[in-house]
Amino acid sequence: MKRIETDADILRALAGLVALDPRLQSVRDRAGDIPLRRTEPGFASLVSIVISQQVSRASADAIEARLTGLIDPLTPASILAAGEAPLIAAGLSRAKQRTIVALARAVIDDGLDLEILCALQAEKAVACLTAIHGIGPWTAQVYLLVCAGHPDVFPAGDVALQAAVAKALALPERPDAKRLTKLAESWTPFRAVAARLFWAYYRQMKGKEAAPLPR
Repeated sequence: MKRIETDADILRALAGLVALDPRLQSVRDRAGDIPLRRTEPGFASLVSIVISQQVSRASADAIEARLTGLIDPLTPASILAAGEAPLIAAGLSRAKQRTIVALARAVIDDGLDLEILCALQAEKAVACLTAIHGIGPWTAQVYLLVCAGHPDVFPAGDVALQAAVAKALALPERPDAKRLTKLAESWTPFRAVAARLFWAYYRQMKGKEAAPLPR
Protein backbone atom coordinates (compact mmCIF):
# COMPACT_ATOMS: atom_id res chain seq x y z
CA MET A 1 0.00 0.00 0.00
CA LYS A 2 1.21 3.53 -0.81
CA ARG A 3 2.31 5.97 1.87
CA ILE A 4 -0.30 8.15 3.55
CA GLU A 5 0.46 11.56 2.06
CA THR A 6 -2.90 13.29 1.49
CA ASP A 7 -6.45 13.52 2.79
CA ALA A 8 -7.51 11.49 -0.25
CA ASP A 9 -5.18 8.70 0.91
CA ILE A 10 -6.97 8.77 4.29
CA LEU A 11 -10.39 8.45 2.67
CA ARG A 12 -9.31 5.56 0.44
CA ALA A 13 -7.74 3.72 3.35
CA LEU A 14 -10.78 4.31 5.58
CA ALA A 15 -13.02 2.76 2.93
CA GLY A 16 -10.73 -0.25 2.78
CA LEU A 17 -10.56 -0.48 6.56
CA VAL A 18 -14.34 -0.43 7.04
CA ALA A 19 -14.76 -3.01 4.27
CA LEU A 20 -12.25 -5.19 6.08
CA ASP A 21 -13.92 -4.75 9.49
CA PRO A 22 -17.57 -3.56 9.22
CA ARG A 23 -17.65 -2.98 13.00
CA LEU A 24 -15.62 0.15 12.37
CA GLN A 25 -18.37 1.88 10.37
CA SER A 26 -19.99 3.09 13.59
CA VAL A 27 -16.59 4.28 14.81
CA ARG A 28 -16.12 6.13 11.54
CA ASP A 29 -19.56 7.72 11.84
CA ARG A 30 -18.86 9.06 15.32
CA ALA A 31 -15.20 10.03 14.89
CA GLY A 32 -15.83 13.05 12.69
CA ASP A 33 -12.87 14.53 10.85
CA ILE A 34 -9.88 12.18 10.51
CA PRO A 35 -6.78 14.42 10.35
CA LEU A 36 -3.85 13.52 8.13
CA ARG A 37 -1.41 13.99 11.02
CA ARG A 38 1.80 14.50 9.06
CA THR A 39 4.84 16.55 9.92
CA GLU A 40 8.33 16.86 8.53
CA PRO A 41 10.77 14.05 9.34
CA GLY A 42 13.90 14.87 11.27
CA PHE A 43 15.45 15.42 14.67
CA ALA A 44 13.08 18.10 15.97
CA SER A 45 10.00 16.01 15.17
CA LEU A 46 11.40 12.95 16.89
CA VAL A 47 12.35 15.02 19.95
CA SER A 48 8.74 16.26 20.05
CA ILE A 49 7.51 12.68 20.08
CA VAL A 50 9.94 11.77 22.88
CA ILE A 51 8.59 14.71 24.89
CA SER A 52 5.06 13.33 24.35
CA GLN A 53 5.87 9.99 25.98
CA GLN A 54 3.54 9.26 28.91
CA VAL A 55 2.37 12.84 29.49
CA SER A 56 -0.76 14.73 28.53
CA ARG A 57 -0.93 16.68 25.31
CA ALA A 58 -1.04 19.96 27.27
CA SER A 59 2.04 19.04 29.33
CA ALA A 60 3.97 17.99 26.23
CA ASP A 61 3.08 21.26 24.48
CA ALA A 62 4.26 23.30 27.46
CA ILE A 63 7.56 21.42 27.80
CA GLU A 64 8.27 21.64 24.08
CA ALA A 65 7.53 25.37 24.04
CA ARG A 66 9.99 25.94 26.89
CA LEU A 67 12.65 23.79 25.22
CA THR A 68 12.41 25.50 21.84
CA GLY A 69 12.48 28.85 23.63
CA LEU A 70 15.79 27.89 25.21
CA ILE A 71 17.39 26.03 22.29
CA ASP A 72 16.67 27.38 18.82
CA PRO A 73 17.10 25.84 16.33
CA LEU A 74 16.53 22.41 17.86
CA THR A 75 19.29 20.36 16.24
CA PRO A 76 21.58 17.56 17.44
CA ALA A 77 24.52 19.94 17.56
CA SER A 78 22.64 22.59 19.54
CA ILE A 79 21.40 20.00 22.04
CA LEU A 80 24.92 18.70 22.70
CA ALA A 81 26.39 22.21 22.84
CA ALA A 82 23.75 23.45 25.29
CA GLY A 83 24.39 20.81 27.97
CA GLU A 84 21.84 19.69 30.51
CA ALA A 85 20.77 23.06 31.95
CA PRO A 86 18.13 23.95 29.30
CA LEU A 87 16.80 20.38 29.30
CA ILE A 88 16.25 20.63 33.04
CA ALA A 89 14.78 24.11 32.77
CA ALA A 90 12.32 22.94 30.12
CA GLY A 91 10.94 20.39 32.57
CA LEU A 92 12.16 17.22 30.91
CA SER A 93 12.51 14.15 33.10
CA ARG A 94 16.00 12.70 33.54
CA ALA A 95 15.00 9.75 31.36
CA LYS A 96 13.90 12.01 28.51
CA GLN A 97 17.01 14.15 28.86
CA ARG A 98 19.12 11.02 28.39
CA THR A 99 17.04 9.90 25.43
CA ILE A 100 17.33 13.23 23.62
CA VAL A 101 21.09 13.37 24.19
CA ALA A 102 21.43 9.75 23.01
CA LEU A 103 19.44 10.59 19.88
CA ALA A 104 21.63 13.62 19.19
CA ARG A 105 24.75 11.48 19.54
CA ALA A 106 23.31 8.81 17.25
CA VAL A 107 22.83 11.44 14.57
CA ILE A 108 26.21 13.14 14.99
CA ASP A 109 28.48 10.28 16.05
CA ASP A 110 26.84 7.32 14.33
CA GLY A 111 25.53 9.03 11.22
CA LEU A 112 21.86 8.20 11.81
CA ASP A 113 19.85 9.87 9.04
CA LEU A 114 16.28 10.28 10.23
CA GLU A 115 15.01 11.21 6.77
CA ILE A 116 16.58 8.22 5.01
CA LEU A 117 15.26 6.02 7.81
CA CYS A 118 11.72 7.01 6.77
CA ALA A 119 12.21 5.22 3.44
CA LEU A 120 12.98 1.89 5.11
CA GLN A 121 10.45 -0.85 5.68
CA ALA A 122 8.65 -0.27 8.95
CA GLU A 123 10.16 -3.25 10.79
CA LYS A 124 13.72 -2.26 9.92
CA ALA A 125 13.11 1.40 10.77
CA VAL A 126 11.61 0.48 14.15
CA ALA A 127 14.63 -1.73 14.88
CA CYS A 128 17.01 1.15 14.07
CA LEU A 129 15.17 3.59 16.28
CA THR A 130 14.64 1.28 19.24
CA ALA A 131 18.38 0.60 19.32
CA ILE A 132 18.75 4.14 20.70
CA HIS A 133 18.56 4.44 24.48
CA GLY A 134 15.08 5.43 25.64
CA ILE A 135 13.30 5.02 22.30
CA GLY A 136 10.72 2.25 22.48
CA PRO A 137 8.20 0.84 19.98
CA TRP A 138 5.61 3.57 20.63
CA THR A 139 8.03 6.40 19.85
CA ALA A 140 9.38 4.65 16.77
CA GLN A 141 5.93 3.76 15.42
CA VAL A 142 4.54 7.26 15.96
CA TYR A 143 7.55 8.71 14.13
CA LEU A 144 6.94 6.42 11.16
CA LEU A 145 3.23 7.19 11.17
CA VAL A 146 3.42 10.99 11.29
CA CYS A 147 6.81 11.70 9.72
CA ALA A 148 7.10 8.94 7.11
CA GLY A 149 3.46 8.24 6.29
CA HIS A 150 3.92 4.51 6.76
CA PRO A 151 0.51 2.97 6.03
CA ASP A 152 0.65 -0.07 8.27
CA VAL A 153 2.03 0.80 11.69
CA PHE A 154 -0.07 0.89 14.86
CA PRO A 155 1.37 2.26 18.14
CA ALA A 156 -0.44 -0.21 20.38
CA GLY A 157 1.28 1.12 23.49
CA ASP A 158 -0.71 4.37 23.18
CA VAL A 159 -3.08 4.60 26.15
CA ALA A 160 -5.61 6.72 24.24
CA LEU A 161 -5.78 4.16 21.45
CA GLN A 162 -6.22 1.39 24.01
CA ALA A 163 -9.10 3.27 25.65
CA ALA A 164 -10.74 4.15 22.34
CA VAL A 165 -10.60 0.60 21.01
CA ALA A 166 -11.98 -0.77 24.28
CA LYS A 167 -14.92 1.65 24.16
CA ALA A 168 -15.62 1.32 20.45
CA LEU A 169 -15.53 -2.48 20.40
CA ALA A 170 -17.20 -2.89 23.81
CA LEU A 171 -14.28 -4.86 25.22
CA PRO A 172 -14.55 -5.92 28.88
CA GLU A 173 -11.32 -4.08 29.73
CA ARG A 174 -8.72 -1.85 28.14
CA PRO A 175 -6.32 -4.01 26.11
CA ASP A 176 -2.62 -3.78 26.90
CA ALA A 177 -0.06 -3.20 24.15
CA LYS A 178 0.43 -6.91 23.46
CA ARG A 179 -3.27 -7.63 23.15
CA LEU A 180 -3.95 -4.51 21.06
CA THR A 181 -1.08 -5.35 18.72
CA LYS A 182 -2.68 -8.75 18.13
CA LEU A 183 -6.13 -7.24 17.65
CA ALA A 184 -4.82 -4.62 15.21
CA GLU A 185 -3.30 -7.29 12.97
CA SER A 186 -6.78 -7.79 11.52
CA TRP A 187 -6.63 -4.20 10.18
CA THR A 188 -3.57 -4.84 8.02
CA PRO A 189 -2.69 -3.14 5.62
CA PHE A 190 -4.56 -0.12 6.99
CA ARG A 191 -3.29 -0.01 10.57
CA ALA A 192 -1.91 3.55 10.42
CA VAL A 193 -5.29 4.87 9.34
CA ALA A 194 -6.96 2.72 12.01
CA ALA A 195 -4.78 4.55 14.55
CA ARG A 196 -5.86 7.91 13.14
CA LEU A 197 -9.49 6.78 13.27
CA PHE A 198 -9.31 5.75 16.92
CA TRP A 199 -7.47 8.93 17.92
CA ALA A 200 -10.31 10.89 16.32
CA TYR A 201 -12.85 8.68 18.09
CA TYR A 202 -11.07 9.31 21.40
CA ARG A 203 -11.27 13.07 20.77
CA GLN A 204 -15.03 12.78 20.36
CA MET A 205 -15.31 10.40 23.31
CA LYS A 206 -13.31 12.51 25.78
CA GLY A 207 -13.58 15.99 24.32
CA LYS A 208 -9.82 16.43 24.16
CA GLU A 209 -6.99 15.67 21.78
CA ALA A 210 -4.68 12.77 22.57
CA ALA A 211 -2.79 12.17 19.34
CA PRO A 212 0.90 12.99 19.85
CA LEU A 213 1.55 14.92 16.62
CA PRO A 214 1.28 17.28 14.91
CA ARG A 215 0.70 20.05 17.36
